[in-house]
Amino acid sequence: MEILINILIAVPLIIGVVFTLVTAIGLLRFPDPYTRAHAASKSATVGVLGILIAVFLHFWLVEGHFNPRILLGIAFLFITAPVGGHMMARAAYFAGVKPTPLTVKDELGEEIERHRSEN
Repeated sequence: MEILINILIAVPLIIGVVFTLVTAIGLLRFPDPYTRAHAASKSATVGVLGILIAVFLHFWLVEGHFNPRILLGIAFLFITAPVGGHMMARAAYFAGVKPTPLTVKDELGEEIERHRSEN
């Protein structure tokens, strides 16, 4: 039974570490703030989720302590991380940062230009 518990804890931990590593690589390698915000919000959320699930399972199954604060941390992470990534990309857009043409299509800019030409 102890081996099963350790496997149950290790799997989300390994998944979380891999996604966190992917986040770090994405932040270093992606060319513009828009794709970096995507890496920071999506894969970092899954990475931290995996680590928090492993911590929750460790405290619950090994230590015998059910900790609802970790579950609240997971819930708040899912609420705040995507919003933070969206706000970073939005701030970069309104600051005038041009996206790399191969990665992002500026649909909002096209819509604004189309609206201006109609008026």
